[in-house]
Amino acid sequence: MPANPEASQFHEVSPGRTIHYTDHPATSAERGIAVFIHGSGPGASGWSNFKHNVSAFQEGGYRCIVFDQWGYGKTSKPQDVDHTLDFFVDGLVSLLDHAGVDKATLVGNSLGGAVALGLTLLQPERIEKLILMAPGGIESREDYFSMPGIQAMVKYPMGSPEFTKPVLAELLTQLVYDPKNVDPELVDERWATLETQNAHVLATMQIPDLTERLPQIDITTLVFWGTEDRFCPASGTWKVLGMKGTVQAELVNHCGHWVMSEYPDLFNERCLSFLAN
Repeated sequence: MPANPEASQFHEVSPGRTIHYTDHPATSAERGIAVFIHGSGPGASGWSNFKHNVSAFQEGGYRCIVFDQWGYGKTSKPQDVDHTLDFFVDGLVSLLDHAGVDKATLVGNSLGGAVALGLTLLQPERIEKLILMAPGGIESREDYFSMPGIQAMVKYPMGSPEFTKPVLAELLTQLVYDPKNVDPELVDERWATLETQNAHVLATMQIPDLTERLPQIDITTLVFWGTEDRFCPASGTWKVLGMKGTVQAELVNHCGHWVMSEYPDLFNERCLSFLAN
């Protein structure tokens, strides 16, 4: 049974604030639960980030939960709250409680990687393993905003008249090494989501630099990084390698910020091997 992105469910975290998610059962004997946490790009959603990976994880024996973070996808986009790391983490905790998830592997890209690290620091007993792809939250805000991809991303506010579909298409090419990975289907998908977004989430996003706290994390971890990442510097790999738990790192050349969609077969095979051991 293939993953079904249409099986939408909504969890009301508080009055007027709901998190959208899909819950995909394992298609072989269940070995665990994987929770996928997407990044912060315009038009981002859980399914857009991980549509090339969920079926493989299901076939590998994992129940997969894919959700949209605050301000993204079909999840609520509140404009009366700052989007701090705690706000994102608390939303994820509420979703896990609602879905009956006591322990899971977290699969986080970019902002999703920062949220995965934040939850691990808060509730390490709930984390089976970590799979991180160019995680955020391990550089200063100034260092991130000096990256060419982030400079391009914040040039036009989400929801502004200047943020046209061609602008989005060009921006998406910043996320990958080979522009061929940005096809019309992806642009249409992200554009449909972008039309429901506003600039508040990025304008108020406050993700601290967790570098000093990484050595506290004693969780078996697999980290991927594309050497041509234009959003999060690949030197962050060495910071993750400084964590207390066993860490395996995969540096992928000819790859940008999205290893899971630029090299899905490599990513899926490597992750399932990592989870099996």
